[in-house]
Amino acid sequence: MFRTILTATVFSCLMCSGLIADEVYLVNGDRVTGKVKTLQDGKLTIDSDLAGKLTIDLNNVSTFNTTEPVEIQLTDGTAFKKHIKKSQAGKIALEGDQTLKDQDFSVAAIAAINPPPREIPKWHGEVSGAWVSTHGNTNTDTQSLSVKLTKRTENDRTLLSTDYMRGKQEDPDTGEKEITQDEWKMRGKYDYFFTKKMFGFLDGRYERDRIAELRRRVVVGAGVGYQWVESEPFNFSTEAGIASRYEAYYNDTDSSSEISAQLGYHLDKKINKTLTFINDLTYYPSLEKFSDYYLTTTAELRAKITEQFFTNFKVVFDYDVTPAEGAGSTDVKYILGVGATF
Repeated sequence: MFRTILTATVFSCLMCSGLIADEVYLVNGDRVTGKVKTLQDGKLTIDSDLAGKLTIDLNNVSTFNTTEPVEIQLTDGTAFKKHIKKSQAGKIALEGDQTLKDQDFSVAAIAAINPPPREIPKWHGEVSGAWVSTHGNTNTDTQSLSVKLTKRTENDRTLLSTDYMRGKQEDPDTGEKEITQDEWKMRGKYDYFFTKKMFGFLDGRYERDRIAELRRRVVVGAGVGYQWVESEPFNFSTEAGIASRYEAYYNDTDSSSEISAQLGYHLDKKINKTLTFINDLTYYPSLEKFSDYYLTTTAELRAKITEQFFTNFKVVFDYDVTPAEGAGSTDVKYILGVGATF
């Protein structure tokens, strides 16, 4: 009698476990039972008692149900934790309050089920530098350093950067070294995303160039931008706004202060697993006289050496229609260096 009761109990438990299992109905009419675990990148994962862990393409799923609440994210950004109930082909229903109860959703509208915890936004940075020393007919020393910090969250993006370059050349007649390059550039930029594409920005720049007689250039701008593409292999955005530009000089050139428009773009594109092209441009035409403008642009080709280290070739082009007296409007720098990300 005891053996009979034990057998009946085990059989009942097995039947009950089958009845309370999650069920996935496929478009070909098959049914898979088990425990729905996750849905990511269009792949539904279910632990089946008979077949083990199965991964099913969402396109092959007609409908399904769960015995316990699961975290659900829809493609429109809506998120909640509810039981999923079987519905008609291509649909699911949700148990919940009156706004969700028995409301059908398209299976294709589900972006994720039980997604992994979101990564806490962190600062990412890179540092690169170059040093060139020549001896013989000419004796020169040139050093450059570039540091960049960025942080991207769901709603905003922050950029901090600084660039420094200094060079000396020995006078063959006197043996004294004359400074041929002495420049600082610093920038801070904050973007706040109103939507996934549209953002507002605040941008501040400080520059000093001893050779160009520029004691300081301070630019503070604000405006709106549009992120056309944002992905790991390709990013492209454009911006438009208003900026206040102030310039003071080492020589007798009068300082200037004016309001300018601010127009620009940023692009970075992975050419292949090793090479990346980076290009940005910002244009400041005076609102009083458009022919009076300041333009700065950078083009960089970067080659990855390891996951952290890279080598790069960078061209920096600056053009100021009204430079200091005795200085030229055009300033071009070619930099070949090495760097690391962190």
